[in-house]
Amino acid sequence: MSSDLTLLVWATALTLVQCVIAVLGAMLQVGLPALAGNRENLPPITGWAGRAARAHRNMLESLVLFVALVLVAQAAGKANATTALGSQLFFWARLVYVPVYLIGIPWARTGVWGVSVIGLVLIFLQLV
Repeated sequence: MSSDLTLLVWATALTLVQCVIAVLGAMLQVGLPALAGNRENLPPITGWAGRAARAHRNMLESLVLFVALVLVAQAAGKANATTALGSQLFFWARLVYVPVYLIGIPWARTGVWGVSVIGLVLIFLQLV
């Protein structure tokens, strides 16, 4: 399996871990019965748990782009050292993004997100 596809699998695992962290944070704030219910009138999830939920949503948005780019590069036979670098930048930046966002470091979070976007752009440029 190529490094691009390997990092895609790990990015998917990271997304799952982020989901679990977000759910645990919400559960600590509002309790399992509220989350297991229909979630009407659910109080806002705040603090690190709210940041975990937002980080997870952001990862879902980014993962869609990463999946599309990596799979098209593979299918088109355009996976190369540059797409591998783009995949590495995306994955490692997204891994760093989680604790930076959970801790609440605003400008660092934005910078790390920017590095992940550069990774996506590198892959995209190999496809056009």
